[in-house]
Order: sequence, then C-alpha cells, then structure tokens
Amino acid sequence: MSRFKMRVAVHLILKNNNKVLLLRRYNTGYEDGNYSVVAGHVDGNETIISAMKREAKEEACIDIDEKDLKIVQVMHRKAEDESIDYFLYCEKYTGNIIIGEPNKCDELKFYEIDKLPKNTIPYIKQAIENHKNGVEFSTFGF
Repeated sequence: MSRFKMRVAVHLILKNNNKVLLLRRYNTGYEDGNYSVVAGHVDGNETIISAMKREAKEEACIDIDEKDLKIVQVMHRKAEDESIDYFLYCEKYTGNIIIGEPNKCDELKFYEIDKLPKNTIPYIKQAIENHKNGVEFSTFGF
C-alpha cells in the first residue's frame, strides 16, 4: 500500500514599503491571467529556504540571503489535490527585479498590499491577509 503524498510549495511575500511583489501568470495552464507571488515547488533534496532562494532567482532574477527569509505562514490547501504551502517574508534582496521566465509570466511589479488586483488568486490573497494579521497557520479549500 502506498502512502498519501502532498506537494510542497514555497511562496515569497517580498515587501517594499507597503507594497508586495506580484506576478501575472501567463501561458502556464494554471490561473493564467491572474496574480500570484513568486512561488514554486520544492524539489527533492532541498530545504524550504533553498527552494525559495532558487525560485526568486529563476522568476525575478534576484538573490536573497538565507538570513533575510522568514517563514511567516504555513497553509494546508486543497484544490484538485492537497499541498502544504510555505509563505516566506523578505524585504532585502540584491539585483534588479526583472521577469526571469517570460514564457510563464507577463508582468512583475509591486502593488499596494491593501489594494491587490481583483484577479489575485484567492489563496494568495488569503495568505497575504493572514500575514498582515499575524496568522501563522491556515487551511484553504476544505
């Protein structure tokens, strides 16, 4: 009998003053045209922190020091399948933010944290609200 397995993902809440970095998904087959944060799946044999650093480099072309990343929320989420999502907060990075994967993203910019685009993916919007309210664990989609 095989054990139940869940996908693990990391999401970056990168803030600049009262703004958060969002990307608009494009040509991925999942939530295209809607806003998310820099995110991705954890590959085997890497930590949550190293996965987030890798995704930030791949998607936004920035480098983040481990000490500047803080896990601020864990979300157990259910859609077609289940996942555990780690949301990491950061304010410091090096490099210029540019779209690193133009085949998957057609916009990458900071938005007012209290005025997110209407087409922000619902669980992302909830995670940002949770972060603002100090909620460290949540469920979504159950």
